Amino acid sequence: MPNAFATISFTESVKAAQTRYGSRESNLRFEVSDDPRNQLGEFEAEFINARDSFYMATISENAWPYVQHRGGPVGFIRALDSRTIGFADFKGNRQYISVGNLNANARISLILMDYPNRRRLKLWGTTRIIHEVDEPELIARLNVAGYRARVERGIVIQIEAIEWNCPQHITPRYSETEVDNVLQPLLEENKQLREQLLIHQENHHSDVPTS
Repeated sequence: MPNAFATISFTESVKAAQTRYGSRESNLRFEVSDDPRNQLGEFEAEFINARDSFYMATISENAWPYVQHRGGPVGFIRALDSRTIGFADFKGNRQYISVGNLNANARISLILMDYPNRRRLKLWGTTRIIHEVDEPELIARLNVAGYRARVERGIVIQIEAIEWNCPQHITPRYSETEVDNVLQPLLEENKQLREQLLIHQENHHSDVPTS
């Protein structure tokens, strides 16, 4: 049976484009897959829980797509179960374009990036917007302790399809924390070498006879 990614994405016009550009045959594997690819495995859940940002696309009432970046501390987006993810929606510029779009059309698509390892996970789903006054326990579950931004609402997404993208054309990029994690052992090693050199110089100086 076709996986959910193909069912959602491979419309007749998409198939026509695949035929024209010579990829129709290679893309047939998605349509005969035994794996529906509509739920999260352990690897996908861990990947999602480790993200500090993602890109999400919504559709407006006048049929225009809108793509927005969402960011926060690691853990602000998380897997709730094998078919559900959620994220804390923090107060931003107060235009509410994505939220307004979701109120009219609950469908959403996400791209989650791991730039250092050149990995990219795509998600399709349907959303439910929640507020603390209605579901305080779920909002509390999405909240991130110690992060000062105020959670205005939660976005809960029912997974309809997932797909990993190939790493081609993903340029590795590193966050400040990731750079610090790489540099810190080198800085510590450099500090130890400098201390050893200083001790060696002091010992050498003390061994020199005085006249």
